[in-house]
Amino acid sequence: MNDERGERPAQTDQGALLIGGALSWAVGVLRAAGVEEAEREAGWLLAERLGCSVGTLRARRESSLDPVDWTVFEGWVQRRASREPIQYILGTQEFLGLEFRVTPAVLIPRLDTELLVEVAVAHLRATAGELPDGYGGAVEDLRVADIGTGSGAIAIGVAHLVETAQVVAVDLSPAALAVARANAERLEVADRVEFRQGDLLAPLSGERFAAILSNPPYIPANEMTGLDPEVREFEPHLALTPGGDGLEFYRRLAAGAPGLLRPRGLLAVEVGIGQPEAVSALFTAAGLAVSVHVDTGGIQRVVAGVRLA
Repeated sequence: MNDERGERPAQTDQGALLIGGALSWAVGVLRAAGVEEAEREAGWLLAERLGCSVGTLRARRESSLDPVDWTVFEGWVQRRASREPIQYILGTQEFLGLEFRVTPAVLIPRLDTELLVEVAVAHLRATAGELPDGYGGAVEDLRVADIGTGSGAIAIGVAHLVETAQVVAVDLSPAALAVARANAERLEVADRVEFRQGDLLAPLSGERFAAILSNPPYIPANEMTGLDPEVREFEPHLALTPGGDGLEFYRRLAAGAPGLLRPRGLLAVEVGIGQPEAVSALFTAAGLAVSVHVDTGGIQRVVAGVRLA
């Protein structure tokens, strides 16, 4: 197949397609489609198909490529050229050092969200011995809720890092819950993560938690058209935006979550750029002691509120 410049991938005299030629073709196609890291992603896709590292792939540039592998690789490159996220093409994404399965039914886990898990884990470990009577009373009863679980990254991440945590993962989407449940089974925490279908806090009525966590939809409606096509055209809008000013889910969490927390319980959420002040005000008005946490890029990414009484 020709690339965007009319060139075919390099072949041997016997007509075999070379790995190096296939890579060069893919880089040209992806660059023409506006993919910023075309060379890295072309290598990533072919290495995944061949089951080797990118470094090994470079050393094999003069080796021939099996026709079946070429057909699969060509299809993947064309999908990526349509700006479909590479995580959906390959079906996986790493989060907290764990490999999660992802499908278009769920938001792709991002590095930024690891901070939310880290804040929660630090709080749980610091307060594990402070469970008062009437709210569990034992370290083994550390209960955590993840609202809008998607792939299950937050819920499973907490269960993986805090062995005494019992996690309830909530999502409105049955398809997302199916992905999350499969991830919990693969990552061997299914015995400590319970999945519930429902709207926001409704499935938690009458219960108490040491922490309630969420990476809710928060993109304002007027910013959706400016998103990268990978996000705007492929990731589930239900997980991206609540419409309006983007703050609706924070308002609902601030109104309902404090009543579900035990004393010293934590409500922690990921927020978008420009939202920490508004979300902090909501949490403060709900009687929570608020702190704001900065991610590796220097962005205020997590707002945390602690119930003091």
